[in-house]
Amino acid sequence: MNECIPLVLMAGKRESCLVLHPSYKSFAHPHPPEKGLRDSAMSAPHLPSGALFAMACFLVCSAAYQRPPPRETLSVPLADDADGLTPQQVHISLVGSDEMRITWITDDDSPSTVEYSTSSTFQQRGPKLATGSSSSYSFILYRSGQIHDVVIGPLSPSTVYYYRCGSNPTRKFSFKTPPSSLPFRFAVAGDLGQTGWTNSTLQHVAAQDYDVLLLPGDLSYADYRQSLWDSFGRLVEPLASSRPWMVTQGNHEIEKIPVIHPQPFVAYNSRWRMPYDADPAAPSDSNLYYSFDVAGGAVHVIMLGSYADFGPGSSQHTWLAFDLARLDRNRTPWVVALIHAPWYNSNAAHQGEGEEMRQAMEALLYGARIDVVFAGHVHAYERFTRVYDNRSDLCGPVHIVIGDGGNREGLASEYLDKPKISVFREASFGHGRLEVANATHALWTWNRNDDDEPVVADQVWLTSLASNPACH
Repeated sequence: MNECIPLVLMAGKRESCLVLHPSYKSFAHPHPPEKGLRDSAMSAPHLPSGALFAMACFLVCSAAYQRPPPRETLSVPLADDADGLTPQQVHISLVGSDEMRITWITDDDSPSTVEYSTSSTFQQRGPKLATGSSSSYSFILYRSGQIHDVVIGPLSPSTVYYYRCGSNPTRKFSFKTPPSSLPFRFAVAGDLGQTGWTNSTLQHVAAQDYDVLLLPGDLSYADYRQSLWDSFGRLVEPLASSRPWMVTQGNHEIEKIPVIHPQPFVAYNSRWRMPYDADPAAPSDSNLYYSFDVAGGAVHVIMLGSYADFGPGSSQHTWLAFDLARLDRNRTPWVVALIHAPWYNSNAAHQGEGEEMRQAMEALLYGARIDVVFAGHVHAYERFTRVYDNRSDLCGPVHIVIGDGGNREGLASEYLDKPKISVFREASFGHGRLEVANATHALWTWNRNDDDEPVVADQVWLTSLASNPACH
């Protein structure tokens, strides 16, 4: 029988194991770095002298891992004691460097006001009051509640704020503002949906502190059933009301029906307004693509629209070129981009669906030395080496597919032959964390959802391209 050797590296930051064939007497790290790459997997533990690497044949224990089936769609009802003025589906998002957008829904008309304070009792240091606006939308026979939008601030970094929404003071929320400098921690999860697996993923995300969550599309999987947008909002509220969630759209947000409902993205744009117009120097003209800075400008995040026009001459293409041209990589050593349909993908699912966008925009990202590109859409995990134009390139971004948040459609378990540029791939539910340690290094970790337990299955240190002289 093969022997499974536990492996714990870097003070417990990685927990994995190796399968050791009994005829071999040495072992190596399960994911060795590709030769010549600056971005390297974690160092292997000290090996006995004379270890016969050429004779070793190892597999990560997950090779025998049984991939889980889909789980049921959850329906999260309104609380029994709620009334028409009770704030529900509360979530927050960043606006500029020191403001926060608070979004919530009430069934009845209610004031669009937010009372906020650094005091949990709202009595010390005088609470502040901000006023915003509300709107609603219709989708065939469905009519949404009042969607409230209030921007509060200026806020201090790394500070806990308590807040109450509207005229109903019974529900009190809190959030922590992100830090104004590095280090900075992102949680990353795509294609969430609202299933039992989604709930498990959310619990794993919440178990480790983070500053901002990034979601590369496919939020609720409502797919025209607007009540599922309400259910999704209630499901994610405990997390989305306490840390900023920054999202971009996926194909499940389109919800366009010819003749009957020809306008796409109505629910998404109404419920999840992002800061596309927050920067007067480089405003986007659409909620489907935008950018923002965190950590005092040390990290620039670009949210692109896979389902908005992206060809040369389009508004998105023009905006992206302008946004990238403004970057000062001395001030901003890290740049991250999010899309929905991946540009690189060795899974059998959704093959080639991001190719047209890649051909239109990849050169822009490459020229600006983007560090990482996150994508969703494919319900599995895959990490590529630094790549440009389908080839390994030390100055290209690392592409990561992370469409495995817990959607109702299940996992995409069929893969094509593994290309050389694919470093790690696995069809399992999970989520990721990008911890930007300083101007030169960031730690990427993918956590597999293993029988409802988060297990570190892939981890790599990345080096910023801004710090690589060969890429200047």
